[in-house]
Amino acid sequence: MDPASLAGRTAVVTGASRGIGAAIARALDRAGARVALVARSRDALADVAASLAHAPVVLEADLAQPDAPGEVARRALDALGHVDALVNNAGVGARLPSVELDGATIDRLLQVNVRGLLLLTTALLPSMVARRCGSIVNVSSVSSQVGTPRRAAYAASKGAVDALTRSLAIEFGPHGIRINCVAPGVIATDMWERNRSVPGVIEQIEKQVPLRRWGAPEDVADVVAFLVSDAARYVTAQTIEVDGGMASTLDLYGGPV
Repeated sequence: MDPASLAGRTAVVTGASRGIGAAIARALDRAGARVALVARSRDALADVAASLAHAPVVLEADLAQPDAPGEVARRALDALGHVDALVNNAGVGARLPSVELDGATIDRLLQVNVRGLLLLTTALLPSMVARRCGSIVNVSSVSSQVGTPRRAAYAASKGAVDALTRSLAIEFGPHGIRINCVAPGVIATDMWERNRSVPGVIEQIEKQVPLRRWGAPEDVADVVAFLVSDAARYVTAQTIEVDGGMASTLDLYGGPV
């Protein structure tokens, strides 16, 4: 059997209504998985579900709400029977001068990017432990790897995601569960739409990426599909940068050699 196949597997993908989350859902479905889609917008989720082939499940939920992670876990298990893979993609961002940060902004970032992620994960882990198998992939950011201006609170939340990934991986590895993280770089999604409309921004960013292009949601999705599959059966506790080399290089020339 193809180790990259997800035939017969089930998966939960949060933030699945658009962008990277929708691309991940499609990649897992394409590999054969039945996917439960989680996000706040039922209509947008229905649009994504319509593009999937393996009886997708739509779970409308706001993971920022106190009881939502546990409720999503219960509904997912009821609908799917069991969960083989969880992809924690839901997240919010904030880009503003650090001196303008307030408590409400910081709390919102931590509530969605860390609290909701961790509570959903821990709600699903007992069922994975009982079956002694499972794969979890958290979505972090290049901002957790290198300093990015005006993103201090966002970077803090994504740094927490990297750290909790490692802690969970060593705690649950003995139970046959793998837990990894992907750190996307600049990906052409709605989050960047306003900045991409500013003249020169697209070209300026491309100069900072060794591959000299923006990422596409599918670039991240294909790495996630690999990580949840048996092709990555000996990979855990990793944060994999999916950023065209951005976080690991310094271009002193500003263009092709």
